[in-house]
Amino acid sequence: MTTVEIDGESSFVQANGLRHRVLRYGAPGARDLLFLPGITSPAETADFLAVLFADLGFRVTVPDVRGRGQSDRAGTGRYRLTDYAADVAGLVDALDLVDPVVVGHSMGARIAAAWAVLHAPADRGLVVLVDPPVSGPGRGPYPTSRDAFLQQLHQAQAGTDADAVRRFYPKWPERELQLRAEVLASCDETAVLETHEGFETEDFFPYWAELAQPALLVRGGDSPVVPLPAVADLRRARPDVEIVTVPGAGHMVPWDALDGFLDAVRPHLLAQLSSAPH
Repeated sequence: MTTVEIDGESSFVQANGLRHRVLRYGAPGARDLLFLPGITSPAETADFLAVLFADLGFRVTVPDVRGRGQSDRAGTGRYRLTDYAADVAGLVDALDLVDPVVVGHSMGARIAAAWAVLHAPADRGLVVLVDPPVSGPGRGPYPTSRDAFLQQLHQAQAGTDADAVRRFYPKWPERELQLRAEVLASCDETAVLETHEGFETEDFFPYWAELAQPALLVRGGDSPVVPLPAVADLRRARPDVEIVTVPGAGHMVPWDALDGFLDAVRPHLLAQLSSAPH
């Protein structure tokens, strides 16, 4: 249980052979938006964003991705991009999400791209990819080491607080530091390590190249996860997809620079509301 109050309504749903916990925000029947968090981010950590998306007029769903929070653990060898994408497809079906806008951050951005290519109807909805790891075969390591993730996870398991989390995320608001301190320990170590390995062995670019849905990529101006040489590669592969840089943000874009992030995504989200399929 968290001590920081959150606004989402918690429930559980069976999808792709696992029990998933989801938080839901906004009015039932509104335009669906699915937010997919990052490698060590249970659903609560996106509460501040989900509230803002709901205020725009969306029905927002945020899952605990398999191996995090209150969702089932999947076991060794079952934290590949294809596994995560199949979970999203199962959630979309089980929750009857209609042509959802899918916003993914970091790991969640990779998952969103894989889901869009492998499972989603073409030319429908919107995929917003926020600082997706572009590391992978032939592109060097992910900039945060596995040991750095383990250090944070083990601190959380031993009992951490907002001040300790601030050492890793100095730009974050106090509330988000406290939330992360409270929920980080719910991330399964196998899930984190296998996902980190996937950042370096699974290639994001084929999914990027094959996206058929309307898409937007948002990166942090100071992020090492989508560095400028990679931006050039992304633009060469898909010159038709808009790439927006948020100044002053690192990898944790909306946490680091919320106003800049909202300025980048709001026009695209409002356009989806004006063309809602409901």
